[in-house]
Amino acid sequence: MKQFLEKLSLHQPLSTIEINEAAAAIFAEHTTETEIAAFLMALKSKGETATEIAGLVDVLRQQALPIQTQARNIMDNCGTGGDGSQSFNISSTAAFVLAGAGITVAKHGSRSVSSKTGSADVLEELGINIYLETAQIEESLSEIGISFLFAPSIQPNLGRITRIRKELKIPTVFNLIGPLTNPVNLQSQLIGVYRSDMLELFANVLKKLGRKRAVAVTGAGNMDEASLQGENKIVLLNEGDITSFTLHPEEVNLPLYTNDKIRGGSAHENAAIMMSVLKNEKGAYRDTVLLNAGLGVFANGKAATILEGINTARESLESGSALAKLEALISYCQKKKVVM
Repeated sequence: MKQFLEKLSLHQPLSTIEINEAAAAIFAEHTTETEIAAFLMALKSKGETATEIAGLVDVLRQQALPIQTQARNIMDNCGTGGDGSQSFNISSTAAFVLAGAGITVAKHGSRSVSSKTGSADVLEELGINIYLETAQIEESLSEIGISFLFAPSIQPNLGRITRIRKELKIPTVFNLIGPLTNPVNLQSQLIGVYRSDMLELFANVLKKLGRKRAVAVTGAGNMDEASLQGENKIVLLNEGDITSFTLHPEEVNLPLYTNDKIRGGSAHENAAIMMSVLKNEKGAYRDTVLLNAGLGVFANGKAATILEGINTARESLESGSALAKLEALISYCQKKKVVM
């Protein structure tokens, strides 16, 4: 680890081989917690490159429990968190809309970190077993078209890293890479980033990770979701090409709402909000999900334009397909309960 710390202290980037070796060292028993903390802070101080982030993610995915599935064109939709908006569980709700539109979704997430209620909290409240075994995750992906991957269960070797991060009390690269560490072989992805200055960096990381198509978005008000408050900043990765543009809700025939209109609460409250959206109850919650699910359909490549994606998402809600996917996953989990 010493050689990597010395190089980072000189603000020199690590190569692919070096970051892979450094990341592997993080998980080695002989590496001290002091060394790991020093590495994370040195990387933060220098500023992470796409090569470094992708290399770290590759090693983390290798450490994860393997998920094998025959499903095609699987996607994830997840945000980095950290925007402080206290919004309801937008991406979790949108995941069922995407599944209802015929897209296979491997929803990666965890419990609350920076918000009141994390994806795992609200899904557990609804009756979804977040502790599914890998074979059950694979089965639900193939049979239902959606499954939830609980990050702490999928990444069992992160305990020491988590403890160090809590002791540091300073955001590091691990606060950004959660949405990238899904062990499923994803072909497409929608990722929300609360810092618009990092959108292109994330697009380049997604490119290095092999995504064929992806969208990174920072919502109005620096949300890690697309927002109806105003202009959204977007970077599209499509077959290796990266382009940037902005999107205003009025461009896709959606109304304006300030971000305080989509605040959530407890797991119970957010579960009720999710159910209201999936039952197609109109309002700010539903329209926000339409925007984000529409972006997801576009990111997946199932729609040629964002407007077309939003229309596809609307059909998923209005037809009841999105709600049916939630009900199917709940039913599956009740039949496959895991004894903890």
